Amino acid sequence: MSQGKTDVTEDPHQRREVKVDLIAVVAAVIDGNPRVLAIRQGSALPSGPFELGHRSLQAGLRDWVEQQTGHPLGYIEQLYTFADRDRIADELTQRAISISYLGLTRDERTENDRPRDWRSWYDYFPWEDHREGPPAILPEVILPRLEAWTEERGQSLEERRHRAAIAFGLDDRPWNEELVLQRYELLYEAGLVEEALRGREGGDAPPASGRAMIADHRRILATGIARLRTKIKYRPVVFELMPPVFTLLQLQRAVEALAGRLVHKQNFRRLIEQQELVEETGETTSETGGRPAKLFRFRPGVLMERTVAGTKLPVMRA
Repeated sequence: MSQGKTDVTEDPHQRREVKVDLIAVVAAVIDGNPRVLAIRQGSALPSGPFELGHRSLQAGLRDWVEQQTGHPLGYIEQLYTFADRDRIADELTQRAISISYLGLTRDERTENDRPRDWRSWYDYFPWEDHREGPPAILPEVILPRLEAWTEERGQSLEERRHRAAIAFGLDDRPWNEELVLQRYELLYEAGLVEEALRGREGGDAPPASGRAMIADHRRILATGIARLRTKIKYRPVVFELMPPVFTLLQLQRAVEALAGRLVHKQNFRRLIEQQELVEETGETTSETGGRPAKLFRFRPGVLMERTVAGTKLPVMRA
């Protein structure tokens, strides 16, 4: 059970219980698409309170994820700590501090394992997948609503327009795949996601802007996606998501799925060679169709040096 403590303030009437939650963004690439491990029919990330019996924060997180999903965690790193009072509306008398982590894994189930709920990133953020060009939800739904929001009184008109232009690549600005959290926060502020309307009376239903999650879980998921999209450009963490052997096309498709952008095939392979990230296994596969494709694996040196800055797998534009 949750071990809470009292938030000491000068006014005893303002004291509230503080709960510390551990929340996991567990990412994998399955069938060529980026997926996140979810619970509660996809409405929540694996999570649970930090308890006195937990040896450490990470140990507590691992316990909760395995209990709730049956999936043991491998690589994890801390993401961010969330404690905004106004973003948790369902526990008004309790202050929640959410310590979030990013975990990278593979879905390596056996027949005896219980089913796991892997959901596509793009179910929650449909505007983020640009592999086939800008998704229709942007020009048809989001951008007109954002334009109307920028015209509302209150905040500076120029400030709102500037924020929207940077976040969504407007006014001849490039689309920056790393700004996942900024885009979600802007849509939240504009009242275009369901989470922003909770607790409000008479609010219009938001447009079809992705699957909602409980509390602040979609905000935390956006933070995890942004972290991973940034990190694959300067450290070879993608190998945590790949099978032991793979083709270069499979590796390219995994990077594209994570980034939500296509990459230039020749430039990508040239960068792989320059970084000396992979080596041939001497085997081929015919599963990709056409002529047999060479199978590769990450070099042992890369696996040992995965925390060394400078080893990278940059995302290059198509």
